[in-house]
Amino acid sequence: MEALESEGVNRIAVDYVEGILQPTPTCDTWDQIWSFQARPDDLLISTYPKAGTTWTQEIVDLIQNGGDVNQSQRAPTHERFPFIEWIIPSLGSGLEQANAMTSPRMLKTHLPFHLLPPSFLEKNCKMIYVARNPKDNMVSYYHFHRMNRNLPAPGTWEEYFESFLTGKVCWGSWFDHVKGWWHAKDQHRILYLFYEDMKENPKHEIQKLAEFIGKSLDDKVLDKIVHHTSFSVMKQNPMANYTSIPAEFMNQSISPFIRKGVVGDWKNHFTVAQNERFDDDYRKNMADTTLTLHFRFS
Repeated sequence: MEALESEGVNRIAVDYVEGILQPTPTCDTWDQIWSFQARPDDLLISTYPKAGTTWTQEIVDLIQNGGDVNQSQRAPTHERFPFIEWIIPSLGSGLEQANAMTSPRMLKTHLPFHLLPPSFLEKNCKMIYVARNPKDNMVSYYHFHRMNRNLPAPGTWEEYFESFLTGKVCWGSWFDHVKGWWHAKDQHRILYLFYEDMKENPKHEIQKLAEFIGKSLDDKVLDKIVHHTSFSVMKQNPMANYTSIPAEFMNQSISPFIRKGVVGDWKNHFTVAQNERFDDDYRKNMADTTLTLHFRFS
C-alpha cells in the first residue's frame, strides 16, 4: 500500500482487492460491498472507467423520465446513480446512498464482472455495459487521473502507458474487464454497447437502450434525448459535468471532467513505438475473444 502525491496535493492510498487495484476506503469496506443486496428492479450501468459512463447515465435517466429534462436536473449524476463501490470519507459512500434509495434504483459500477456483488445475478437484474476503444480509453483515463485526487497520480504519459498496459491502474486491466463482461453477456441480462457506436449513431443506440429498459419512446423524444446528451450540451450541464464536486477532489482546471468526447484522440498522444507496442499487446490479450471485431483503430 502506498500514499501517492501529485501537484503538491495528497492523493488517496490504494491497495488490492482480489488482485485489482482500488482506493483503500473501497478495500476496507469490501465485505460490505460484496454482500450488497440488489433488488430485482435495479438497473446497473457498468463500464471500465472513462468509457462513456456519465454519458450513458444521462441517456438512461432521460429514457426513464420519458425525456423530461427538468427531471434529469433534479440532482448531480453521482446522486442520481449511486456508485456502489466508491467511498470518499468526506463526501459519502455509494453503498450507503444505494441502500437508502427507494426503488427502482439506477446504480453504477466499474467493477470487473468477477467482482460484481453476486446478488445482481441472483436477482436477475438488468445491466448495461459500455466498452470503448482501449487507446482512447487509456488517454481519457490518463487525463482523469491528472485531475482526480481520489486516484493515484498517473506520473508521466510514458509511465502511465506502462501502468495501463500491465493493468496496474484502479479497476485493473482493460483487457480483462471488457472480456469478462463480454463473456457474461449471454448468460445474464446484459446489454453490451460500444462507445464508438453511440458516437456514430446515437439515436439508434438510445433506441436500443430504451427497448432494453422496457420504455417505448417516440421519435420526438428520442431526438430530444440525442440533443440533451450531446457532448456540447453535457459539457455545460452542471448536473452532469461534475462541477458540483469541490476542486480539492476534482481539479477541472488541470483537465475538465468532460474533456473531448471524441473518437481517435489517441493519435495525439501515442508515439509510433507506443502504438506498435500497444497493438502487439492487444493481439496477444484479445486472441481468445470475438470482441476484437468491434474495435477499429483507423
